Amino acid sequence: MRDIVKHGLILLIITTIAAFVLGLTNDVTQAIIVERAEQKNIESIKALLPEADEFQKVEGVAAGIILEVYEGTKGGNVVGYTVKTLPKGYGGTVETLVGISIDGKVVGLKIGEHTETPGLGSKVADAAFVNNFIGKDAIAFSVTKDAPAKDADIQAVSGATVSSNAVTTGVNASTELFNNSLKNR
Repeated sequence: MRDIVKHGLILLIITTIAAFVLGLTNDVTQAIIVERAEQKNIESIKALLPEADEFQKVEGVAAGIILEVYEGTKGGNVVGYTVKTLPKGYGGTVETLVGISIDGKVVGLKIGEHTETPGLGSKVADAAFVNNFIGKDAIAFSVTKDAPAKDADIQAVSGATVSSNAVTTGVNASTELFNNSLKNR
């Protein structure tokens, strides 16, 4: 009985020290983690609007599934916007980052973090699906299971209609924001 108490106290001391060290490590590395996430975000934005050399966060427009908006400029002139959205997919939320040029064209789409089904829903991040949006006017898109009949139709990934709808919802929220608020700034 005495050995059980002794071993229990030793275990308590070890776990207390481990918890303290883990907490301290988290506090020290938290700033680095946030900085790296911000750097990754900026790199993604630059990839979507490569003609821009400066980006400014647009305040007061994020609402609903729209998380953040950046205005891209070159030589003081606006060249486009990037909009990050978080629509709901099959396995959870699907982070979408959409680049829209100032002339109203979707010039880039990147799928960020998501929890869609590997091998099915995760295919919405593949170029075969993403490229369906690139170069098109910033209009309201709709998902179809059949071959697209009009420019606004986007063919769903086979077996992943919910995931395809999620990405399309994110793109549509971005294009709607652009058409209603951003292009006339």
